[in-house]
Amino acid sequence: MTLLSLDNRYPDEAPDAAYAFCEPRPAPAPAMQLANHDLAADLGLDPQWLRGDEAAALWTGTQLPAGTRPVALAYAGHQFGQPVPQLGDGRALILGQLTGRDGRLRDLQLKGSGPTPFSRAGDGRAALGPVLREYVVSEAMHALGIPTTRALAAATTGETIDRQFGPEPGAVLTRVAASHLRFGTFEYFAHRGDTAALQTLTDNAIDWHDPDLRALPAAERAAGLLQRVADRTAVLVSEWLRVGFIHGVMNTDNMTLSGETLDYGPCAFMDGFRPDRVFSSIDARGRYAWNQQPRIGHWNLARLAECLIPLLDDDEDTAVKRAEGILASYSTRFEACYNRVLAAKLGLIDHQDETPVASAEGSELAERFLGLMARHEADFTNSWRALAEGSPDDNRQIDAMAQWLGDDNEWRRWMADYAVCLEQAGVTESQRRARMNATNPAVIPRNHRLEMAIQAARQGDMEPTEQLLAALRSPYQPVDASQWLQTPPALDERIPATFCGT
Repeated sequence: MTLLSLDNRYPDEAPDAAYAFCEPRPAPAPAMQLANHDLAADLGLDPQWLRGDEAAALWTGTQLPAGTRPVALAYAGHQFGQPVPQLGDGRALILGQLTGRDGRLRDLQLKGSGPTPFSRAGDGRAALGPVLREYVVSEAMHALGIPTTRALAAATTGETIDRQFGPEPGAVLTRVAASHLRFGTFEYFAHRGDTAALQTLTDNAIDWHDPDLRALPAAERAAGLLQRVADRTAVLVSEWLRVGFIHGVMNTDNMTLSGETLDYGPCAFMDGFRPDRVFSSIDARGRYAWNQQPRIGHWNLARLAECLIPLLDDDEDTAVKRAEGILASYSTRFEACYNRVLAAKLGLIDHQDETPVASAEGSELAERFLGLMARHEADFTNSWRALAEGSPDDNRQIDAMAQWLGDDNEWRRWMADYAVCLEQAGVTESQRRARMNATNPAVIPRNHRLEMAIQAARQGDMEPTEQLLAALRSPYQPVDASQWLQTPPALDERIPATFCGT
């Protein structure tokens, strides 16, 4: 076994009840299927080793380095708005942490490595399809520049397991995260009235994610952490909206203190745009629709704030007022982030520009464009990219876009207003195109293509998945070979719903 020295900050630093020691279940025939060489290099791992038998034995939990102390984490959560006092890692184990080239620790977690004390009658295993979905989508999110957990490896176990749609190869995903502290981790101890554990968790989160807050008094640290998490959540949700991403299960147990996207079960990127689009098969009421994600971000933060009330001030009324002020700042922060996103999507500013005036001017125009798209359920990704292909005062461009968005006075007025807005902002045509093409991806993991790749993998053919990953590495500057991924699904290729991998 290759030498792999792991830290283990959860048993070393977290409250005792926050985890349970647990050994993974060995796989009968471990075999590597996907290996993330770039991420391996960032973690100081040999990319060549990552393809070998030793790696397969490690990443399936079959043979661990000496001294490894795997833990399953405890957490609670609000699932579709309903409180659940105890959830926890039912099929996942954290092996430990590695230090990346940036000097920060990263969790290494196995998903699908067998039952844990939190399995709640589940078998603790994972199927190949959900493992590949998380691998592909999380790496696509990373390439898009959106905060996310990442995938280091996918390995099959040699088992066949039964799931909703029949037998499927068993597999394990190696997930890498800044940490696995969730809003639900704090809820777990709030349900138990364990203020000491909440203080320890707050200190853990600050040490791991916001070390500059360490020097503050205790109440200020808790308030500072909540503010940072609110800011990160506002940025994250605005970025999801930018690329047409629908998380699908924004339960509090799937929201991280680090601001990383976590859990890629029933998620999807939209093809035809509809603001209330839902993909999760279990989201019957549209709680986590595309346009509901900002509101749910606020709702989830309120649940986290409730957990921190005992730490914000000794006087409960004062603590509540302080929490309410931070929660109100989320709405302001999100609006500012989303306005910048919309202005950048139109090429009025750079994506990272902090100019509020340009953002405000562009947001109303962009919302009108979204309305035109929704009227015809135009393809979300392709519509924005097509808008960058020609000047808005060019009749050929107006006519070309009218085929998508309607050849009527409303569309032509919009293009005229767009041209005026660009002129007033002093944006040249070359600037506009460069900015738009740096903000609006041409390539996303379209649901039908991902499903095709998964079906091939279930039959032992990993090539479509490899091709998909290669195309997604450069989403803003696609090569000719990735043009197939830019084509929306035909009517019989549409995937109306996605499913949880458990």
